[in-house]
Amino acid sequence: TMRALIVDLTPESEIYAGWTLRQFLAHLTGWDDVTATTLRAHARGETPATPVSAGIDAYNAESVDTRETLDLAHIVKEWELARDELKAAIRTLSPEQMTAPLLQPWGSVSTVAKLVNIMIHHEGVEHADELRAMRAKQTAQQ
Repeated sequence: TMRALIVDLTPESEIYAGWTLRQFLAHLTGWDDVTATTLRAHARGETPATPVSAGIDAYNAESVDTRETLDLAHIVKEWELARDELKAAIRTLSPEQMTAPLLQPWGSVSTVAKLVNIMIHHEGVEHADELRAMRAKQTAQQ
């Protein structure tokens, strides 16, 4: 899990060029937040907002910037809460809502299943693989 991959990293561990662990978790939190908000609106039968319509890079920057002054412990708590909220939002959806067209945060239309799969791949494959590679490189250098 992601928690196991970050457990012993320091707040200022550089995950990517210019992104520390704090910023990395702020990024994940922003995506869980926007996805949960989208799913809750969908569950209520409302058209979700498209806060990512200005582009993924702009949304990533905003997610990180709004959490810039928070310490790591606060960001971890927010990340865990956002993940719990995302899981809860998924559980509220009926089978019909799971397969109905859904306006995604970036403006395209798909389904809940597609959105959830994108989010799983985003964190569980892309970022997890990058963290594993980073950790392997650190181990090799020691």
